[in-house]
Amino acid sequence: MEAPPRPDLEFLPAFQTAKDVHAFAAKHNAVITDLTFVDVPGTLQHTSCPLHELTEESAVSGLGFDGSSIRGFQEIQESDMLLIPDLASTFLDTFSEEPTISLLCDVRDPITGELYDASPRTIAHRAMAYLEESGIADTAYFGPELEFFIFDSVHYHQNANSCGYDVDSVEACWNMGKDQDHLDGAFHGGNLGYKIRHKEGYFPAPPADRHQEVRSAMVRELERAGVKIENFHHEVATAGQAEIDMERAELLRMADNVMRYKYLTRNVAHRYGKTVTFMPKPLYGDNGSGMHVHQSLWKDGQPLFSGNEYAGLSKMALQYIGGLLAHAKALCAICCPTTNSYKRLVPHFEAPINFVYSARNRSAAVRIPMYSSHPKTKRVELRTPDPACNPYLAFSAMLLAGLDGIERGLDPGKPTNENIYKMSKETLASIPHAPADLSEALDELETDHAFLTKDGVFSESSLSAFIAQKRSEVSDERSHPTPSEFYKYYDV
Repeated sequence: MEAPPRPDLEFLPAFQTAKDVHAFAAKHNAVITDLTFVDVPGTLQHTSCPLHELTEESAVSGLGFDGSSIRGFQEIQESDMLLIPDLASTFLDTFSEEPTISLLCDVRDPITGELYDASPRTIAHRAMAYLEESGIADTAYFGPELEFFIFDSVHYHQNANSCGYDVDSVEACWNMGKDQDHLDGAFHGGNLGYKIRHKEGYFPAPPADRHQEVRSAMVRELERAGVKIENFHHEVATAGQAEIDMERAELLRMADNVMRYKYLTRNVAHRYGKTVTFMPKPLYGDNGSGMHVHQSLWKDGQPLFSGNEYAGLSKMALQYIGGLLAHAKALCAICCPTTNSYKRLVPHFEAPINFVYSARNRSAAVRIPMYSSHPKTKRVELRTPDPACNPYLAFSAMLLAGLDGIERGLDPGKPTNENIYKMSKETLASIPHAPADLSEALDELETDHAFLTKDGVFSESSLSAFIAQKRSEVSDERSHPTPSEFYKYYDV
C-alpha cells in the first residue's frame, strides 16, 4: 500500500545522470562523494572522493579501489576492482560535517568488465534477471520488517581468560530498583518509573516508551534519503526494541533500502547518545529481533498472488509458498546467518521455527496477511529471517526458492490454522522445523542449493566461500567458554 506524500517533506528527485547528482549536490552545498558497497557478510563499506571525481564518464566506467581486504572478496593478487555508482541511489548524508552525497555501488572486475561474482549486489542483479527470463513475472516486491534494539550503553569483551557483555536501557525492567533514572544523557533525581516488563513492549505509550523521539528522527532521515516508511512503533521486548516498516519495493532497491535503514538508524541513535543493534538475540528471556519478509510477484503491472485459493491467494502464490517451505532449512543458512540467530529460533518462544503456512496465524513460518482483500495487497510473509542477514543474498535466495516452487508446481500441503504452541507433542513432532543451530543450517545448504545456482545466480564458488566462512564462525564459537557455562559448571 502506497504511503501518501507529505507536504513538509522533500522527496528525492529521480537521478539519471551525473549532472542530476551535481545539481542536487549544489543545492545542498555538498562537495564530497561517498561511494558505498556491501561485503559478503552484509556490512556497509565506503570510500570517498571529491565531488568533481564523479563525472558522466566515471559513473559508467567506475572508480578504482582495492578489494583485497574486503570480507568475501578476492585475494590480494586480484585486488584491483571498480565501483560503479548507482546514480538512482543518491541521497544527502547529513551525518558528515562536510555536506556529502552518498551512493550505493556495484562492483566490477576491471579485467573481464563483468560485475564481480562475489559481490552481493551482483547476485541480486542476477536474481532479477532470472525472474524476467523465466517469464513467470517481471517484478518481485519485498517488504521486510526489521526489528532492532536501541540501547543506552553496551560493553562486551572476549579474551583468553575472560568474556562478558552488558547492555542497558533506561526503560528496561531490570532498572526498576535503581536509585536514579538515566534519561537523555543526564541523571535526574530519583527513579522515574514506567519500566517495560519482559514481553510487554508492544505499543506502550510514553513515558514507558522512551524512544518515540528517536524513532521519529530515524523515520525523518529515512524519508529524506528516499526510503518511504509506512509505520513505526515499539516492539515486544523491553529495553528499547523497535520496528520501522518500509514501503515495499522491488528486490534490488529494497536490499539497498535495508542497507540505508541500518546506516541511518545507527547514526541517528548515535546523535542521541544511544546505540542500535540488529543482533538477533541480545537479551536472555525476552523476544529477539526478526525480519519478517513480505513478498509478491507482479507482471505487466498486475499482481499475480491474488486468486480464489486459500486466504484469497492464487495457485501461483501457493506454489511459491511450496518452494519456500521445501527449501526453508537451506534458506536458514542465508537468512539466519549467525550463531546468535539460533538463540532466537527456539521452541515455544514466539519464534517462527515451524515450517507450515497459515492465514493470520503468527506461529507459522509462512503467514498470509489478511488486513485487506485488495488484489494488490496479496502477499506471503516468511517470518524466519532475521536482520543480521545480507539482504541482497537473502532476498535473492527467497525469490529463487519461491520460483522453484512455481516451476515445479510444488504443493505446500494443507494450511495450519491452530495455535502451534498448543499442539500435542506428537503432532508437533510431525511438523518440519528450523535447524537447531547454524552448523545444521549449513549442512542443509550444502545438500540443497541447486535452486540457487540456476543460471548461475549464485555461483558454486561463492556459495562454497560463504559456507566455509560460516563454518569458521561456528568452530570459533564452539571453542569459547561462556559466562553461563561458568555459572552452571564451575563447581562441578
